[in-house]
Amino acid sequence: MTTHDDPLTTRETAGRGHDGDRTDAERDPRDAPGSGDALAELSNVTRTYGGVPVLDDVSLAVRPGLTAVIGPNGSGKSTLLSTLVGAVEPTAGRVTHARGDAVRPVGYLPQRVPFRDGFTARETLAFYARLVGDDPDAALERVGLADAAERRIESLSGGMRRLLGIAQATIGDPSLVVLDEPASGLDPGMRERAFAVASARATGGAGVVLSSHDLDLVDAHADRLVCLSRGRVVAAGDRVTLLAEHDADDVGALYRALVGGSAASDRDPDVGSGGGPVLGSDSDSGVGPDHDADHRHGHEAVHVTGVSSDSDSVGDTDDREVRGR
Repeated sequence: MTTHDDPLTTRETAGRGHDGDRTDAERDPRDAPGSGDALAELSNVTRTYGGVPVLDDVSLAVRPGLTAVIGPNGSGKSTLLSTLVGAVEPTAGRVTHARGDAVRPVGYLPQRVPFRDGFTARETLAFYARLVGDDPDAALERVGLADAAERRIESLSGGMRRLLGIAQATIGDPSLVVLDEPASGLDPGMRERAFAVASARATGGAGVVLSSHDLDLVDAHADRLVCLSRGRVVAAGDRVTLLAEHDADDVGALYRALVGGSAASDRDPDVGSGGGPVLGSDSDSGVGPDHDADHRHGHEAVHVTGVSSDSDSVGDTDDREVRGR
């Protein structure tokens, strides 16, 4: 059993370079999945499309706090998050969710949020809030959309719809919230608001896992990091510890040390350095470009927000295992 509070650890895949070779020392075996305080675990998870691995033997234990998943476009980030919440089944390996007292164990924001036109922002959240006994007005307030409560979905900007998706993902006080590119398509103020909401949620024993290309905000808010490259975890652990281990001043420098090149190479060529969408986001739709094989192969990673893992509960855990598909 682990004796420290690192909210996310890896087994075997930790510390591999982008070419797949191990570059760091083996981590303490107590950090492997199976630790007592984990909110969710992935054990030897592989996901392939057409025989090509998008995730390759990934093992992670997710614990309370804010964990940021970073990596180049196509590195497997969206596939990792959608597998974590059960939107995508692993080709091999196992995903397990702890069972707690939360009404809604998992909240999920996919890259594409399918809110229906014709309803107001408040009516949309009220539908989900009734399912879990929550307050839609409080959820709108948390993300800064209280003034837009009576606006219809089709009149909201892409960034406002993104914030509405974050509000929906956090309704019901879930113990684990998973956000795929929550800052995509947002202006600088909205991006900061999105990360602040995520950071506030990752307290009191709750966990938030998000993916982002906004490395400055990751640096400011994340407790732990997972860096993916070519479907493998090249580094994972405490943010400050990883910076020290790799002699990096910030997460941007760490990113370059781990995957090579520059994080700026993932930016949308039309976006300057003076603000606006970050690292290739789509400011109109609120959808970033980091669509892993889920999207390239025609699989849309769950178009109903708020995936809950209740349906597969076994005892005190939700344990999903698929081998050799």
